[in-house]
Amino acid sequence: MLIEVPELFSAEQARDMLAGLLAEPWIDGKTTAGLASARVKHNRQLPEDSALGIRLGERILKRLSDNALFMSAALPKRIYPPLFNRYSNGESFGLHIDNAIRGLKGVRERVRTDLSATLFLADPASYDGGELVIRDTFGEHAVKLPAGHLVLYPGSSLHKINPVTRGERVAAFFWIESLVREDSQRSLLLDMDVAIQRLSAQHADELSLLQLSGAYHNLLRRWSDV
Repeated sequence: MLIEVPELFSAEQARDMLAGLLAEPWIDGKTTAGLASARVKHNRQLPEDSALGIRLGERILKRLSDNALFMSAALPKRIYPPLFNRYSNGESFGLHIDNAIRGLKGVRERVRTDLSATLFLADPASYDGGELVIRDTFGEHAVKLPAGHLVLYPGSSLHKINPVTRGERVAAFFWIESLVREDSQRSLLLDMDVAIQRLSAQHADELSLLQLSGAYHNLLRRWSDV
């Protein structure tokens, strides 16, 4: 399931975030890569203890909690605090799969990476290349969204970042442990939730809505891990 969450932030808000980030010191992106990923990862990353990065990460998490589409699609249980990466001058990230488990710094808690997320912060017209390419059973999907838009995709997916040949690509990225770990089950629940919301807006028959809502919650109860 590949889900676009449009306008999590406005273009102006994304520009303000980007301006602050570009003024910060950046480090080699390999610092947070696994052994296999490090061999194909060529980018820069904001240090995890960056005060600005932490503040922006908290702002992103707050915005996510208020976004109905994200909450319905991800059904989040835990979210790894957002990190920030930067690509320019031919930098890229070759084909890889994200680590299945991410440990949270300073605590014993861990996050299972059921979903990966990228929040685009740079205007796509300001750089060439840099597409997020996600491979699934239907082939490859190249994603390059407007600033402030977010994409969600299964953490189990093979994916890569194409080389940036002009300008700079800056984005936030993070992982979500879902209440429902199976992508196909989350997809079905999202379809049902969207249908329930649409029928409610159309003032559909109340008994039918109640039955459909009951089926949704009984499936969520069956499949969720809390």
